Amino acid sequence: MSRNSKMCALARTTLTIGFAASLCASLQGCFLAVAGAAAAGGTALVATDRRTVGAQTEDREIQVKALKDLNNALPDASHVNVAVFNQRVLLTGEVPDDASKQKAETIVRAIANVGSIINELAVQPASSFTSRANDSYLEGRVKSELVAYKDISANNFKVVSERGVVYLMGLVTTQEGNIGANAASTVPGVMQVVKCYQYIQPQQAMAANASASGNGPTPAPVSAADAPTVGAVPDAGVSSKPLDQQSPAPVKDSSPVHPGSSGTTM
Repeated sequence: MSRNSKMCALARTTLTIGFAASLCASLQGCFLAVAGAAAAGGTALVATDRRTVGAQTEDREIQVKALKDLNNALPDASHVNVAVFNQRVLLTGEVPDDASKQKAETIVRAIANVGSIINELAVQPASSFTSRANDSYLEGRVKSELVAYKDISANNFKVVSERGVVYLMGLVTTQEGNIGANAASTVPGVMQVVKCYQYIQPQQAMAANASASGNGPTPAPVSAADAPTVGAVPDAGVSSKPLDQQSPAPVKDSSPVHPGSSGTTM
């Protein structure tokens, strides 16, 4: 083989490997991408997260357990994603029937330390490869948009996209939650924004920020009476940045929050 032929073959191989790596990273739920992010960015996440380190570890354990149990129990036609934040589990994706949707929730409820469940599974055929790749792209775009707003920290939001619908999780104040939802609604391609927050008071947010940065005590646990809830705060007065190409996507609260294994709706 000539030198030029060898060089061309090497170039083709390099391009193929590069394309495969970038494609893998773009796929939602890709194990390598998740593992790499956990290894490379885990320390930074812990340092700026309002959850305690123990809560973050517990969330990861719940997610791994839920994905394994759902994969073993649901029909092959199902496509279910699991996001966990502060022991609140968000189920998104597609299942073939209502029985599968309810079964998924029952499976998650049986997992230890699950505080609450939001079941946003759609009864319809599984989404396409293209749709899932677009969702991964939208998640990145929304995260970038959140960074641009000075009144919130993007680190306090967990972003999940499914079929162009963006779900936002996090321990946030009412104002932070509205700003974040409004910001996500302006991203081109976002069809709808669904708020899955756990609301906290401004003083709790300040204490959590201080604790996360190592500048203050660990915030006291929220009592049952003050427990954050989804759907309790109106969106009146939310302002948005001007748009160049599209009107803001509609924003709504999530479906009802159901108790988890701990019997609460935290």
